[in-house]
Amino acid sequence: MMNVILFDSNRVDFYPLSLTRPISSFRVGVLTIKEKWEIYFDSVSVYTEDYLSKKFNSNIIEDNIWINAQILPSESLLTEIKNLRIGEVLNQGSLKLAFRSDSYSSKGLNKVKSNAKFSFLNSISDIFSLNGEEIKSDFKRMFSKDDLEWKGDVKNLEQIKKSNVKIGTGIIYIENGAKLNNCILNTTNGPIYIGKDAEIMEGSMVRGPFAMCNNSVIKMGAKIYENTTIGPFCKVGGEINNVVFFGYSSKAHDGFLGNSVIGEWCNLGADTNNSNLKNNYDNVKIWNYTSESFKETGLQFCGLIMGDHSKCGINTMFNTGTVVGIGANIFGSGFPRNFIPSFSWGGSSGFIVHRIDKFFKTAEKVLARREVVLSDDDMAILSHIYNMTKSYRNEK
Repeated sequence: MMNVILFDSNRVDFYPLSLTRPISSFRVGVLTIKEKWEIYFDSVSVYTEDYLSKKFNSNIIEDNIWINAQILPSESLLTEIKNLRIGEVLNQGSLKLAFRSDSYSSKGLNKVKSNAKFSFLNSISDIFSLNGEEIKSDFKRMFSKDDLEWKGDVKNLEQIKKSNVKIGTGIIYIENGAKLNNCILNTTNGPIYIGKDAEIMEGSMVRGPFAMCNNSVIKMGAKIYENTTIGPFCKVGGEINNVVFFGYSSKAHDGFLGNSVIGEWCNLGADTNNSNLKNNYDNVKIWNYTSESFKETGLQFCGLIMGDHSKCGINTMFNTGTVVGIGANIFGSGFPRNFIPSFSWGGSSGFIVHRIDKFFKTAEKVLARREVVLSDDDMAILSHIYNMTKSYRNEK
């Protein structure tokens, strides 16, 4: 049995999303990166920063396959990784892909050149840019190939087929307990996945590639465009285009959200809107924590990146390429600035510090609504992040 460990190699470029989790916990497509690798290997753990390691731990033995967590699996790369011998490191140009060793060190190992084709997260915006193709890839990983257009374990599949409108010949996979009635599902450009106990309310329109994970809800009359993933225990509504919700977050009302990534335990107030295209049609720049400056994305469409536990009030407007940190609270009229540090409280008129004690009181209430307890490990991680991000808030 091969023991696989997914290691973080470039965490800072993926802040604020990687402040609270390893890169392998990012959801891209239907599955997280770790869940993708678990399809191919029986033992998969993660190697990350010390302050995260108690919650996300490693299983290190005498013989380990260490894999760069920014890699999205492909068949050709899997073959190369499985053929690695002890003491070898797999490279593609200057990029270290994987190595086989008893410890997290590739020094002195024999270099092997990779010729594999695969997708790779180079930047934080790749999470939504690669999402549509990863939904298609995850369908191939998760399900056997056949010609059926409707698939799933749900008992009332025939009734669902009769009570909804399907466009296109792509696959719709519905897990047990899912509910949908009087919806339009368009599979012309890709498949649609509806997870266990999820619900799509009446009048909603969904275009694939699309993934909706367990226990999530799409509200009545929603317009969900292609390349969107809704993680578990989310509530969404309004108009959504090419967005990845990691999980446990809500945008339950009208308003537009496009080309964005929303972390966990976020809430976007009613009629929240984001711009995903500049008025002059130039490429979008977003805040980068490595350079501590705004960095070119190479994208004409780029919306909102929001870290875990952040919230915004009703009628909030986010400008193109806005990055919101962890535990921020945004409200008021006008556009807030394009970079909002973690644990900030305010809006276009300015921000003050969102005190950690008040933040924890709110977080406990939010998690309780999903019957989840804010654990000691989570509190330790968030306290660490609060201290490590003080400089961005000009806090001594």
